[in-house]
Amino acid sequence: MARLPRLEFPTLPHLVVQAVLPGQSLAHDAQDAQALHAALVESARAHGVTVHAYALLPDRFLLLATPAQGGALSLFMQAVGRRYVAGFNRRHGRQGGLWAGRYRATVLDPAHYLLEAMAFIELAPWRMGLVESPVVPGPAAPSSLAHHLGQRTDPLVQDHAVFWTLGNTPFDREAAWKRRLELGQGAQLVSRLAEAAHTGWALGGDAFLAGLQGRSDRRVVQKPRGRPRKPVAEVESAAD
Repeated sequence: MARLPRLEFPTLPHLVVQAVLPGQSLAHDAQDAQALHAALVESARAHGVTVHAYALLPDRFLLLATPAQGGALSLFMQAVGRRYVAGFNRRHGRQGGLWAGRYRATVLDPAHYLLEAMAFIELAPWRMGLVESPVVPGPAAPSSLAHHLGQRTDPLVQDHAVFWTLGNTPFDREAAWKRRLELGQGAQLVSRLAEAAHTGWALGGDAFLAGLQGRSDRRVVQKPRGRPRKPVAEVESAAD
């Protein structure tokens, strides 16, 4: 069965996951992590992609990113691979690819899922047991958390307008974000975001999804499973 093309919509946020091959590490040390961060910064600027949140995990990296134009996200990810993997291979004396297949991504309704996707990404190191607290960044998994808590300015990150609704000042937004992360996320929501990124089906309200469908030649949400239910009148008629 032919795989569906990825959904990609300019000016809308996308949750992106790029995994590495089994048995490989995304970054062996801080130098690798810095090289990947630099590749992300350079590639985002070159291809008009705005990154709102990220996490560099041992076996994958996660991004929340908005492409300015159609096709920009794919070009950005290709550029990241070229820049980072070539240097990674030279440094570690290896050959071949690093990625476990193509990247996965889904488009999100910012009104409903922007902040949830940010939390999903920045809480990932804590969910994996790489840090002791959901609001304390750690060197084992560099992320945008320190940026959003006001601990440093990250050149990779540009805050989405929805993030600015958390408060009128940087201090207010940082405090509100810390409180939100401390509350965590329910397992069902985490699973839904992870599954959407893996399958590529869009997440959003009905009006948002209907608008996306009007702009796409492929389905943006999965068809309901099972046989369609008969109309009530048909069911009643069959029972007579």
